[in-house]
Amino acid sequence: MLSTSSQIDQPGPLHHGGRLRAAAAHFAIPVENWLDLSTGINPNGWPIKTPPAAIWARLPDDDDELDAIACRYYGANFLLSVAGSQAAIQALPQLRVLSRVSVLSPGYAEHAYTWKRNNHKVSTVTPDQIEAVLPNTDVLIITHPNNPTGAVFPIAQLLDWHMQLAKRNGWLIVDEAFMDATPEFSIASQTSKPGLIVLRSLGKFFGLAGARVGFVCAHPELLTALNNLLGPWSVNAPARWMAIQALQDTYWQKKTRQHLLSASNRLKTLLTQYQLIPTGGCALFQWAHSRHATYLFEKLAYQGILVRLFNNPPSLRFGLPRSNLDWQRLDTALAACRTSGQLIGA
Repeated sequence: MLSTSSQIDQPGPLHHGGRLRAAAAHFAIPVENWLDLSTGINPNGWPIKTPPAAIWARLPDDDDELDAIACRYYGANFLLSVAGSQAAIQALPQLRVLSRVSVLSPGYAEHAYTWKRNNHKVSTVTPDQIEAVLPNTDVLIITHPNNPTGAVFPIAQLLDWHMQLAKRNGWLIVDEAFMDATPEFSIASQTSKPGLIVLRSLGKFFGLAGARVGFVCAHPELLTALNNLLGPWSVNAPARWMAIQALQDTYWQKKTRQHLLSASNRLKTLLTQYQLIPTGGCALFQWAHSRHATYLFEKLAYQGILVRLFNNPPSLRFGLPRSNLDWQRLDTALAACRTSGQLIGA
């Protein structure tokens, strides 16, 4: 059985969604025959445009208009473009002395993993534990909307937690990788405050994960330190050009927000039809508990459908199908799971 779940204490790199070649080899199904719903990436991403040929011959220009355009898009006063938000996730632990770090769980495992790897004291916390642990926390890390639960917090609550942390030079890090479809919940506009750090990315909403373009919204002093650590040319020139075009495409953005929210509701309805009632989700995925999660993961995989398996708690995360044929394929596969003699709901 191929498990895509992750534990922060395991050696080596963590495993995430999108490990399609590994799944293809394990289940003996060619890569081109798979429906990959494991990543939470918009399957109908921003329509790719070809950069001018001359861009490939030049070093990236960090003084181009990308950061200014991104500031307008995110509503931030200051930000730094990076090679995907993952680059910032790996670098930020190096900018603090050893700290007590609380990471929202369940959540994106790289946050806890990278801080632990840099010898910080890391604990995972559930939403209802945050208030209790905050007095003994130097860095609080939240994915917002959360991955995989889809949970969001009121902006006033986030600002209160930040204020408590900032009084003792602490940080609140908010990973907003899945925020673009619901910008009204974003806290990026508040990141001029020292100690408030928001991570954004073009990977999920824009469907440009392969371009490796992300942004860190924060106080200028922290951005300078982060830029010095990462060094020059963090984002390649063609990716910068593409990001500039995508961030200015307001028509596509508006249309896509509407489509994603509608598709996510459609997915929720489909899963509920098969007793996989989602317990969380956002515009780009739905998350369902099931004591049969491992069985379902394998049953779907043998039909060439890859979803994300979590062991703790036993659950599955489903990304959005791309086309009507993909929707029908998922429907048929879930029906096959139901008729195989095993209950598939919780």
